[in-house]
Amino acid sequence: MFKRKYLRRTRTALFEKMRESAISVLPIIIIVMILSLTVFPAQTDLMVCFLIGALFLIFGMGLFSLGADISMTPIGNQIGTALTKSRKLLLILIVSFVLGLAITISEPDLQVLAETVPHIDNMVLLLTVGVGVGFFLAVAMLRILTGVKLRWFLIAFYAVVFVLAAFTDNSFLGVAFDSGGVTTGPMTVPFILALGVGVSHIRSDRSAEADSFGLVSLCSIGPILSVLILGFFYPSEGASVDVAVSSYATTTEIGRAYLTGIPVYMKEMAVAMLPIVAIFFLFQVATLRIGRRRLAKICMGFVYTYAGLVLFLTGVNVGFSSLGTVMGMGLADSPMKVILIPLAMLLGWFIISAEPAVAVLEKQIEDVSAGAIPGKAIKRSLSIAIAIAMGLAMLRVMTGISILWFLVPGYAIALILSFFVPDIYTAVAFDSGGVASGPMTATFMLQFAIGASTALGGNPLSDAFGVVAMVAMMPLLSIQIVGLFYEQKRKRMPVERPVYGDGDIVELWEVSAD
Repeated sequence: MFKRKYLRRTRTALFEKMRESAISVLPIIIIVMILSLTVFPAQTDLMVCFLIGALFLIFGMGLFSLGADISMTPIGNQIGTALTKSRKLLLILIVSFVLGLAITISEPDLQVLAETVPHIDNMVLLLTVGVGVGFFLAVAMLRILTGVKLRWFLIAFYAVVFVLAAFTDNSFLGVAFDSGGVTTGPMTVPFILALGVGVSHIRSDRSAEADSFGLVSLCSIGPILSVLILGFFYPSEGASVDVAVSSYATTTEIGRAYLTGIPVYMKEMAVAMLPIVAIFFLFQVATLRIGRRRLAKICMGFVYTYAGLVLFLTGVNVGFSSLGTVMGMGLADSPMKVILIPLAMLLGWFIISAEPAVAVLEKQIEDVSAGAIPGKAIKRSLSIAIAIAMGLAMLRVMTGISILWFLVPGYAIALILSFFVPDIYTAVAFDSGGVASGPMTATFMLQFAIGASTALGGNPLSDAFGVVAMVAMMPLLSIQIVGLFYEQKRKRMPVERPVYGDGDIVELWEVSAD
């Protein structure tokens, strides 16, 4: 009976995750199909490969999301609670660092970026970013335990980021900021948030729950700093993006490409997930001692996560990359290049509108504001912000303007706004950059920008990389602006004071609160 109920619930949850991932991928498919039938006739083999890749993405994202819900979130909560009970600060910081490193290496969006970056070895980039996330996860835990305001950490560390950015090699600049965007993805975010909530229980004051927000924002700084520092030591002479486009003579060759790719990513994902699985079982033996049923459920979640990651990465690297690059090159090298900026804005609008994590963010902000800020206002502001971000990113591709001309004033305005909105909105805004820079940005849009930059004779390392960073920056502005608007609106509303009768009993603290 239990097994039947469990299987029925799992099927329902899996169907819902598949539906969400299909909605997320569908806008890209429709826009690509329209373009291929009108202004850009795509090769038949690449289009077939793209559509198969889209199916891989839908199933992969669905399985991965379900697995992350079943395994990563409960593990984060359990380990966070266990660390809290230990009451040992040094243990909390060390374990946070190791967990941040382990969970980041298996982040799918980061795996995609590592495959795209030509001049940094995959494992070197993964470990560099993982160390950055691990260090800042420890810093974030320290902030939760001490209750220091998030804005002071953000101001201090972003000041260091932009000082380093002024001196680092241009070939590392876009990659560094993109690393910060892709790291806060579907694997890392649920785990980090759950870990933060578990650790925040060690405090009993009113602001403890609010302080559990902001972990993602701090963890996204780590990759930026670590890759910028790597740029001072790692050789980059002659670094360039080698645009290799696959072509297939028959459908058999397409099938062979997928069948060849699956074992490669099975091995890579097994190595990537092994550390986090090992850490969990160490905690299970030492302190957690989860019951058999829950343990079996978590292990099943690991299987779903692993299978989803393999399908996702196979679909992206075999099916999506080539068509995105070819389409960018074709449009940039034709009279239709004038549509590059509006097309990028259109893609940005639909990508963020269809992103399943946006619904989670809407609910989070509605809860925080006690319903004062409607979810529709958040979704509309994000759609406008990401459309602008994509347009600016494509403007960079076409003109070669340094990304710092956009990021420095953008982050400066975001940090200034943090002094005028409640702390919780700042934390949610900086956390939401990971929501905006979802799988479609790291997969299709980055390849599209690389193709356009190559055709225009630019340098993709300095001009195309940075797309994810632009997308991750805009919610910092839009959500705080929306929060500021509704906060001012709330303050202007007249306060209704209660009218007490002669026989009423009035508590003194109620009067003082009014």
